[in-house]
Amino acid sequence: MQICKETIEQIKALKTVEVGPLAEMPEKVLQFGEGNFLRAFVDWIFNALNARANFNGKVVIVQPLAEGLVDLLNQQDGLFTVLLRGIENGQVVKKAEIVTAVSRGLNPYSNWNEFLQCAHNPDLRFVLSNTTEAGIAYVKTQQPEGVCPAPFPPKLAALLYERFKAFDGAADKGLVIIPCELIDRNGDRLKECILQHASDWQLDPEFSRWLERHNHFLNTLVDRIVPGYPRDEIADITKELGYEDKLVDTGEIFHLWVIEGDERFAEELPFHRAGLNVIWTDNLKRYRDRKVRILNGAHTMTVPAAFLAGINTVKESVEDDLIGRYMRNGIFEEILPTLELSQTEKEEFAEAVLERFQNPFIKHRLLDISLNSVSKFKVRVLPSLLAFTSANKRLPEILSFSLAALMVFYRGREFDGKQMFGVRGEEKYVIRDDESYLNFFFDLWQAFEQNKDFATLTRQVLKNDEFWGRDLNEIPGLSAVVCRHVETILVKGMAGALNDLL
Repeated sequence: MQICKETIEQIKALKTVEVGPLAEMPEKVLQFGEGNFLRAFVDWIFNALNARANFNGKVVIVQPLAEGLVDLLNQQDGLFTVLLRGIENGQVVKKAEIVTAVSRGLNPYSNWNEFLQCAHNPDLRFVLSNTTEAGIAYVKTQQPEGVCPAPFPPKLAALLYERFKAFDGAADKGLVIIPCELIDRNGDRLKECILQHASDWQLDPEFSRWLERHNHFLNTLVDRIVPGYPRDEIADITKELGYEDKLVDTGEIFHLWVIEGDERFAEELPFHRAGLNVIWTDNLKRYRDRKVRILNGAHTMTVPAAFLAGINTVKESVEDDLIGRYMRNGIFEEILPTLELSQTEKEEFAEAVLERFQNPFIKHRLLDISLNSVSKFKVRVLPSLLAFTSANKRLPEILSFSLAALMVFYRGREFDGKQMFGVRGEEKYVIRDDESYLNFFFDLWQAFEQNKDFATLTRQVLKNDEFWGRDLNEIPGLSAVVCRHVETILVKGMAGALNDLL
């Protein structure tokens, strides 16, 4: 039995899955993107709003690329299953739900006029998007005339101009635009792109004024791990559910949406009444710092040390006695004190992160996370190291050690100009980063193999301002501490060095 409107009552009778509201509702939301994340996050949230907060609105999904999933989505009448799995309050939890909040999918490349017609809908109020981090970027583009432009911002600019004309610039027909792309100040940057296109296309100046006064571009931060279609498990999942769904979407239990904007929109989007983990704030930076430094920072701080100690996944890292203590000490003793949030907010988020890391349904391989670790360290770990040092007039032990572990992880033994290999025990591993970074570390470690000069090795790494944005040798004592840790790791092995540290 294939999931669709014709079979939904039969599926509901199976009682293997929760089914969202089936009533007809006006189309209030236009969503650019039909990928795994938006379906298991945004559409799942609007499903909850309809079920528990009387939002009474449907989502129209716009396919941002010429090839995509909207044909399949329409075959299923906009219906799909979201399967959430993970650890909640120490217990393994699984929740299956059919999302009924999507009315239809649109391909603007083959149906440009139908796409523009959405602008004429008086019920339309919200625009959501996730077109990848590269999606919100200004690319000079001709004003569309019957043909869909490839980038996302000119698509939205054309839609907004169509709406401006359709309603004669009416103040109450402005839209609330909520991008979910993982870039800083995503709403501000999208607005800049739209205004630039309006200028390029020499549109009516009143349109730009209408954009500024009556449309609202909100900055956001989203957080949920969404592995997507469970290809390896789909036969078992289909048998368990009792019906076929070609768009099954898996995600973790945890979700967080932080929105920077006027709280008056909280009544139009009553997330609080649906029991959703959505925060309205006037300062998104605090929450971005919390996520980047705790969740992402814990990854980057731990991966080199854990991998070289013989661990392969994030779950194994948390559950290992040695690496688990290393991670917890780094988070709670050195990262959390540097963040500008209440102690409760910080600790609750950190505990949730560690619980998420133990999700048995998500296999996070350390080598996958190790991609571009140098630039990740600069953004995710270094700010905590610097803030801790400034506040305490001493170096953080774990974070300083993590820099030494990173250096040793980048000890290239073989390099063919494109791929560099390190060695763990008897096995080789690929070190993946920008080619210039790999060249730097390979040459430096080759020189070290000749002179065995730990101090020079460390000073050369720390002074590379292309890596760190400054000369880290200027931080009192850091070079000596990192040098000592590098030597200990090479002499005693990573596990031995960690035992000494902890």
